[in-house]
Amino acid sequence: MTLRLPPELDSALDTIAAAEHMSKHALVLSGVEELVRQRLQRARLRSDFDRLRDEEAEVPRRLEDA
Repeated sequence: MTLRLPPELDSALDTIAAAEHMSKHALVLSGVEELVRQRLQRARLRSDFDRLRDEEAEVPRRLEDA
């Protein structure tokens, strides 16, 4: 995979990587891992919310039948 960055972003990555004593590759990999982790967590939360919403939607109907 080739990643082409605008010069300003590439320069900023150089600065951050140097300050954190890591390569730009490691810095970008860390950022991508964090992004994936956050997106997967958000998807799990959305799925859990949808499931709970669907389950709770039946409560008023069950109360009417009681």
